[in-house]
Amino acid sequence: MFEALTSKFTDVFHRLSGRGKITEQNVTEAMREVRTALLEADVNYQVVAKFCDDVTSKALGAEVIKSLHPGQLMVKIVHDELAELMGPVDTRIYYVSPPPTVIMMAGLQGSGKTTTCGKLARYVIAQGKRPVLVACDLQRPAAVEQLGIVAEEAGAAFFKIDGEKNPVRVSRQAVAWAVENDKDVVIVDTAGRLHIDEEMMRQAQDIAAAIKPHQIYLVCDAMTGQDAVNSAREFNQRLELDGVILTKFDSDARGGAALSVKAVTGKPIKFIGVGEKLDRLEEFHPQRLAGRILDMGDVVTLVEKAQQQFDADQAAKMQEKMAKGRLTLDDFLAQMRQMKKLGPMKEILKMLPGMGDQAAAMQMEDGEIEAMEAVIQSMTPKEREDPSIIEASRRRRIARGSGTSPEDVSGLVKSFSMAANMMKQMAGMGMKDRMNFAKQVGQMGASGMMPRFKVKQRSHRLTKKEREKLRKKKRRR
Repeated sequence: MFEALTSKFTDVFHRLSGRGKITEQNVTEAMREVRTALLEADVNYQVVAKFCDDVTSKALGAEVIKSLHPGQLMVKIVHDELAELMGPVDTRIYYVSPPPTVIMMAGLQGSGKTTTCGKLARYVIAQGKRPVLVACDLQRPAAVEQLGIVAEEAGAAFFKIDGEKNPVRVSRQAVAWAVENDKDVVIVDTAGRLHIDEEMMRQAQDIAAAIKPHQIYLVCDAMTGQDAVNSAREFNQRLELDGVILTKFDSDARGGAALSVKAVTGKPIKFIGVGEKLDRLEEFHPQRLAGRILDMGDVVTLVEKAQQQFDADQAAKMQEKMAKGRLTLDDFLAQMRQMKKLGPMKEILKMLPGMGDQAAAMQMEDGEIEAMEAVIQSMTPKEREDPSIIEASRRRRIARGSGTSPEDVSGLVKSFSMAANMMKQMAGMGMKDRMNFAKQVGQMGASGMMPRFKVKQRSHRLTKKEREKLRKKKRRR
């Protein structure tokens, strides 16, 4: 998301950086392009007009005109205005005492509401809570069964009433059940429609009146653009929302909903869904997103992600091995798996300042990563410890076992050697120097360091039975 908008902003600021000062003329020219970029990103027209007027008035201040760095100051002004446009946002969930805290989820069909219920359950579990997911979507076929599967995967309790057709009765009994069974958060999944209609709204209002939820969140699909904003406005008029959860934030959507919803509805985006898995729910931080849009990076979020996934003792041991140049392919594999937990490489790179343009080139397909794992797992412990011993016959054997080619094996070994040397160089650097080094590597075309696998249908290590079957097939030929 936001790739096109980021590119447009970068071009505008690059041209301004060559000016000696900011004048009314060059600000007007710049804001004309910014206005076009925002409209192309499907941002609400009235929001765009106000945003551009606010930026222009601040840019033409006396302090800015005297500046020697107009491009940098324009970046700051636009950054602050973008953050103000989307915020402020308090992402905390205020839990009541005595429990349970009741959270009602509303939204149109297909917005990802049921999956988001599971994500929110996983989120509150990480905060030490004991949630229960309540099946009040009694309209859509298999919705109850789907929520049960999501609840099990999230590690949350699940409440349903078989044969019940009245969602108000289900929601009321669910709250009573939560009190009796020591559950401190109740997350109610309600019915949706393909579009807003009176029956859906009345049902949602009846549920809200019956259980008096402490929080009401609207789940919106980021890919629907201004339709998401319009539905948020309609729901807010009938339910008095506490916030919006924007799903499919990792998609190719243009981003207009994220930039418009707060200004149009007055309700903030509280969370964003950044992937299909249940751990892919993030708190929404306007300042950080504004930084990503302007290619300033989001190092804070990256560090938070790393802290959640990486073990401190393991990291210290890895640091020591890196400094001594003793990394093995087992270490390489472990690090690759850890990186996968952080999310797609393309999204990680966008969090580094100035790396937005490199993200597309650095992206690797899931099949390629799986092929790399298969190659390493097809090696003997000695080969993983010392890849330099892998000669032609070993490469052929490893390729057969992993469903790849000898060239793929050779490419992986070469890439590992380059990565190990890089890590040894980075081991003695401070954080700032490491980031600069990583950026230089990206600008040199770091994607060339990773082997491009010609992934075949078989991308796993062959079992003993499969190897014997393959040998018999070759003999018959």
